[in-house]
Formats: sequence, C-alpha cells, structure tokens
Amino acid sequence: MVICVTLLALVSIVTIFSTTYLQYDSGSYSQTIMQIAWFAVGAVAAAIVMQLDRKTLYHFAPVAYGLGLVLLVLVLIFYDRELAVTNGAHSWITIGPLSLQPSELMKVAYIIMMAYLVQGYNDEGRRLGIEDMVMMERVKFDARFLLKITLWTIPPVALIIAQNDLGTTLVFLMMFIGVIFVSGITWYIILPAFLSFAVIGLILIILVVYQRDLLYALGFQDYQFARIDSWLNPFGNSANESYQLAQSLKAIGSGGLLGKGLGQFQVHVPVRESDMIFSTIGENFGFLGSSFVVLLYFILIFQMISVAFRAHDAFYASMVSGVVMMFTFHIVENIGMSIGLLPLTGIPLPLISAGGTALITSMLSIGLILSIKYNEGLDDEHLSKNPVVKAIRWVNRLIPQNLIDKLT
Repeated sequence: MVICVTLLALVSIVTIFSTTYLQYDSGSYSQTIMQIAWFAVGAVAAAIVMQLDRKTLYHFAPVAYGLGLVLLVLVLIFYDRELAVTNGAHSWITIGPLSLQPSELMKVAYIIMMAYLVQGYNDEGRRLGIEDMVMMERVKFDARFLLKITLWTIPPVALIIAQNDLGTTLVFLMMFIGVIFVSGITWYIILPAFLSFAVIGLILIILVVYQRDLLYALGFQDYQFARIDSWLNPFGNSANESYQLAQSLKAIGSGGLLGKGLGQFQVHVPVRESDMIFSTIGENFGFLGSSFVVLLYFILIFQMISVAFRAHDAFYASMVSGVVMMFTFHIVENIGMSIGLLPLTGIPLPLISAGGTALITSMLSIGLILSIKYNEGLDDEHLSKNPVVKAIRWVNRLIPQNLIDKLT
C-alpha cells in the first residue's frame, strides 16, 4: 500500500510540475513545491493516525464527529467570498495563504463515527441474541439501526448541501452505502432501501429532463443544470457550459497511445492541475500512462479490501469500507467526468490532484487502514506509553462516556 501511495505521489508531483511550470514559459515552481509540502504534512498525519489503536479510535469517533460538525458550521459563516463567486460553493475557509475545506476533513470523522455506530449495533445484537431472532424481530432491530445511522448522517450532509457542494454530498452518500453493506443489516432491509434510492434517482433524472422548475424550487442551482447539460452534450455549447468537458476530451484524445511528453500541451483545459488533472495525464502520458495510474488505483483499492477481510472486526471492517467507498467514488467520478462518462462535479482525483485539504484527507484515510496492521498484537501497556495515543486518550476523557452513550 505504501508503494502505491508513493508512486501516485510521484505521478502527482510530476503532473503538477508539467501543468503549472512547463506549460508556461514564465511558469512557477510554487504549486509544485506546495504539493510536495502537502504530501509531507500528509505523511506525518498518516504516521500519527497509524499509531492509534482500535480502542483509542473507537472512543475518539464521537469527538471527531462533533469537531467536524463545528467546522462545517463555521465555514458557512466564514467562507471565502471570492472562491464562492468563482465556483458557487461556500466550502472553503481562507487562513492567510491557505484555503481549507472542512467538509474534506469531515469525511474521516464521519467514517470512524459510522464504524463506531456499527460496532454498537453488533454489540447490542450479540447481547440480544440477534442470530436467534425471528424474521420480524430482526427486521425491526435492523430498521431501528438504519434509522439511527441515517439520523447521524443527516447533519453533515445537510450542512454540506447548504454549502452548495453537490459532489461532496454524493461522496458522503457513497460512504453511507458502503458502511451499510458491511454492517450486518439483513437484506430484508437493505434491498428495499436501495430500491428506494434507485426510484428517487430515476425520478430526479426525469425531473432534470422534463420538469426543472420543481428542482429549482427544491434548491437546485443553474450551475448544476449546466453541468448535466454539458455531460449530455459536451460539444453542444463548447464555448460556454460545455467548454471544460469538451477540452478535456480533446486533450485526452490528442495524447494517443504514448502521450506528447512533459509540458507538451496543445489543448487548454481549465483547472487541469486539480479537478481535471486526468486530462493532463492523458495528454502528456497517453493511454499507457493513464492505464498505469488506473492500475495503481486498482491495486490500492484491492489492498484496502484485503485489510477489511483480514480484520474480523465490525469496527475495522466498517472503517475500511468507508475509506474504500470514498476512494472508489472519487476515482470513478473524477476519471469518469474527465472522459465524459459522468457529469462534472468538482471532485478531485485522490493523491494526485493539487489541493491541500483533500490530500490530507486521503493520507489520514490511508493512516486509518495502516493502523489496523501496525497495532496488531500490541498490548494496552505498550500502547499507553505512546505519546500520540496518550494525547488522544486524554482528549477522549474530556467528554463523559455516559453522555456519549446517551447521544449514540
């Protein structure tokens, strides 16, 4: 896993260098240096998280979730007005030269909170003898749990919707689905729930095509419809709404089998160092280079899933499932939107796109998975001497456990 992450980091640095320096005669090293710095910070963050054992992570979950909600509220008040005018989302807080996106950090907090709730569900199920329940008792028990994790999902999703960030909202829904699949909920609950999601999705598609006024009344914005229109017909209005997607398709297609080489650009693609960075990979490195990146992602996801299968633990399995769904959706959506298979959403490519908070989030998630193997076989006496573990356990003690039990 570390090898895959390192190779993806090298791809990121080289691609950003090509995009921001070699593309222009008066290019600057600043963005490349900044990306290297973010990788360094991310590596430290992953190394810290990696030292946290299951018990410490479990008790820290409600604290992290609460802190994440506070940040999501603050960003609605102190969001960067200039960035909001540019992309329509109120998702960033600017502190000096840095722009932070709290919804990215909330992904990690949400993942471990969902794992916390799943573990509680499994513990209660064992206590009540879930395996011996008749069907209706089991359905009622699982339905209560599904309602519970839905209620815990609504606050972050609602706050992110208030930021006009549809892409991140979809990521949270995918993580929610991933956790449900491994939670142990009976298929008598899961199947109707997902059929309901499918029906809602079909209704939304019909409304987008035939009845947009109703969606406007529900809060949908013009820029969201413009992205859907550009996806359905990327070359229909390539001078305006469809320009970014049309240019991305041209850039990737022009790369051919082997690509044009570093810094060799003939097609201008907006924000190709971040959201549209796959167009740079396609143009510079061609089909083979793009395939190599996709292969690295396949290996990384496979390694994550392998960790989940070896965990034999509801908390760890749910945590890994959330991370896998987050990475998978980011990868599929980003590459899919770059090649015209999916609508544009502004979702970055994990570990490759330029951007600090998203990169830190990816590295923290990697740290969570590495912690499973790192802490295997360590006893509590050994862990209690670790300064990182001691610090987090001290934070956990600030909030009474009986209060957390009542809330969850």
